[in-house]
Amino acid sequence: MTFRNGLASLLRPEDSVLVLIDHQPYQLANLNSHDPHMVVNNATALAKSAKAFGVPTILTSVIAERGGLIFPQITDVFPGQEVIDRTFINTWEDRKVVDAVKATGRKQLVIAGLWTEICVAMPVIQALGEGWDVTVVTDASGAVSVEAHQVAIQRMIAAGANMMTWLAVAAEWQRDWARTDHAAELTEVLKQHAAGSGIAYLWEQQLLNTPVPRSAG
Repeated sequence: MTFRNGLASLLRPEDSVLVLIDHQPYQLANLNSHDPHMVVNNATALAKSAKAFGVPTILTSVIAERGGLIFPQITDVFPGQEVIDRTFINTWEDRKVVDAVKATGRKQLVIAGLWTEICVAMPVIQALGEGWDVTVVTDASGAVSVEAHQVAIQRMIAAGANMMTWLAVAAEWQRDWARTDHAAELTEVLKQHAAGSGIAYLWEQQLLNTPVPRSAG
């Protein structure tokens, strides 16, 4: 097994392409591995982070006329962008999706979707077999049970996939706070979607802008 380590193995925004798979109402209705609210929040945060760093993002659904449209929280991040609707359960068997990914010229494939054990695992395992560097964003994905999610993660790790959470992905894309090009946009994502960290930042700003009381006398 080839270990993923060293500086070159970390995610870089200029080399990343994000594929968001089947964040649709039907899948959300039987999501039991995570709080559904958190999956919507995390998938949206991941989408906004990708946009902030200029990471191309492919949106895809499966038979949307029956399973529902991708959550508006995600599609609103990319107004007017086509959502590739498939019949294949395995996204990586759909040439339109694969061609869209290849057209970006990127090599670091970042994937999140519903459900982890089916619509994430299958394309991840296939893409790994074709030589892609694949990262799965586990908390922007979810499964029909905790067991299904965990087993899928184990299966994908065994196949060579890298596992991360959305905030870790965003931090890896940022890498250095001296890189100010996208820091303000990332901060907005954190304020809206990183819960305690976002609130703590707002509190810090409040304290910094609060005048120190003058001592009496």
